[in-house]
Amino acid sequence: MHVLRELLATSGWVERTREFASSLRRSARPGGLLLVGTPKEEPWHLAAHLSDESRFAGVPELSPTLVRWSPPANAPAHLAVGLDRIEAAARGETLFVVAPDAVPEQLLERVADARRIGATILSIDEGDDDLAGLAHDRLYVPTRQLDIATDVDMSLVSVDFDAVQHLVSVAAGEGDQRRKLRDRLSQLLERVSGPAPER
Repeated sequence: MHVLRELLATSGWVERTREFASSLRRSARPGGLLLVGTPKEEPWHLAAHLSDESRFAGVPELSPTLVRWSPPANAPAHLAVGLDRIEAAARGETLFVVAPDAVPEQLLERVADARRIGATILSIDEGDDDLAGLAHDRLYVPTRQLDIATDVDMSLVSVDFDAVQHLVSVAAGEGDQRRKLRDRLSQLLERVSGPAPER
């Protein structure tokens, strides 16, 4: 993933995904990040990557609840969350929609209701205007694969839905790691130098 980011350094995608990841970190609360896809494409990989980043970075708010269209009756608890969870969305929660294909009206209605209640709506989508009108922050990824020429050797690098999701999940975890490092350095400097003298 670091190699891909280096190759895409001048394309604008690294900055866009970092900005989007920043919105995700600011809006997410522990237990309140709902991740949903379309009936054709459930965002399994993004859910797994965000869970990993949450664990590695010690940021519980990044661990998502995967909302599924038709979870089987015998599915384990973490894979048995249906669309009714979106209906129960509350103010302060974040609904993250990943839509590499058309967003059904059924989902758009639930997203609109969640927004009215006060949930933050984020999306990675292929250009759905109705979803774009509901999202507080959005990454538009064209359905067709984008081939971007790199500055290194002018070879082409492909940017698609999977690559963008990877970039977002990595950036979401790294942002907090950078902040924690600054906090730890600040605390260390205070211990070494002692409190500032009173005037």
